[in-house]
Amino acid sequence: MADAPKDAPEAGRILIRNIGLLLTGDLDQPIADSDCLLIEDGVIIGLEQGDADRVIDAGGCAVAPGLIDGHCHPVFGDWTPRQNQSGWIEMNVNGGVTSFISAGEVHLPGRPKDAEGVKALAMVAQRCFANFRSLGAKVIAGAPVPELDFGRDFYEGIKAAGIRHIGEIGLGTVAKGADAARVTAWCRELGIETIMHVGGPSIAGSHHVTAEDVLEAQPDVLSHINGGPTSNPHADIRELCRHAKGALEAVHNGNEKSALVAMEGALENNRLGDFLIGTDAPAGSGVQPNGMLRMATLLASIGGLPAEQAWCCGTGNVTKKRGLKQGILEAGRSADIVFMDRPSGSEGKNVLEAMAVGNIPGIAAVMIDGKMRTGRSRSTPPSASVPG
Repeated sequence: MADAPKDAPEAGRILIRNIGLLLTGDLDQPIADSDCLLIEDGVIIGLEQGDADRVIDAGGCAVAPGLIDGHCHPVFGDWTPRQNQSGWIEMNVNGGVTSFISAGEVHLPGRPKDAEGVKALAMVAQRCFANFRSLGAKVIAGAPVPELDFGRDFYEGIKAAGIRHIGEIGLGTVAKGADAARVTAWCRELGIETIMHVGGPSIAGSHHVTAEDVLEAQPDVLSHINGGPTSNPHADIRELCRHAKGALEAVHNGNEKSALVAMEGALENNRLGDFLIGTDAPAGSGVQPNGMLRMATLLASIGGLPAEQAWCCGTGNVTKKRGLKQGILEAGRSADIVFMDRPSGSEGKNVLEAMAVGNIPGIAAVMIDGKMRTGRSRSTPPSASVPG
């Protein structure tokens, strides 16, 4: 299996027509005035009509960019030792997630903590997921967790190996402000993205990371600002929304009330574009295939955020803050697309109105790189309409 071919985009031109609602994922213009989408060789070429080799009738479904779970903990393949569960990535694709970003491969039994072992684990994870894509999902893996005895040469080495970001500061022995600031400074110089655990310890051996630690380190992403799962005080979350420079991430496996406090803090400080959502799965809370849908719906219903903006928090916001090619429906970007509608039986005339009253979308189909990966979802309630 080592020489198995990579998952290839769908060849040819595809026209998606009869779109009931086109969500772009871009906070600057979250709804597009178009009912068509044109794709070529797995890449969007326009929100317009055009000649095509194949036509997909959206059947009035909403079409949106696939969700990006910006905080998860894969290990190898579609199995997690944390819950001894297989197929969790596939089921998340059924929940509308088309991309995943590792926050560290920490759940591997016997995980190495020496420099050579940590680097090797990150490289293996990165390379495995470059070749293995469960149901077409894109997993950006290889996130080495910092330890106190790693010098600058360690980060130079992972950069040379093609590692693009480190795992959560705070899951290893690097956790407190001065130590974390040293690591973030090295990574900033080298062009490596930094993410930092926020809140109480999540697993044995991890640490409580306070607002003061985060403000001293100033990482690129504040991982689970709402706790993973234990939240810091709400006053500290508001302080981070005011003064932390990195993206503000809230996760499903955190404190839901604190997630809403963070969203409010982002809005108050004109930082909604910095607000991201993820799941932090697999974790002690388990695997939630609908976790990203539930987070977006939480923001739209109890949080009162327009649902089309809530969708951006799990798509285009992640794209812009973390330098991805997918996550926005515009020319030149990957055709990673979700067809969805209000779930059957829900009030509201469309998926946005259903989310506003607290009902998660029904996923009708998922496309990745222009290739249909699922029909009607195995994990959500049935959608009121489906593509033909």
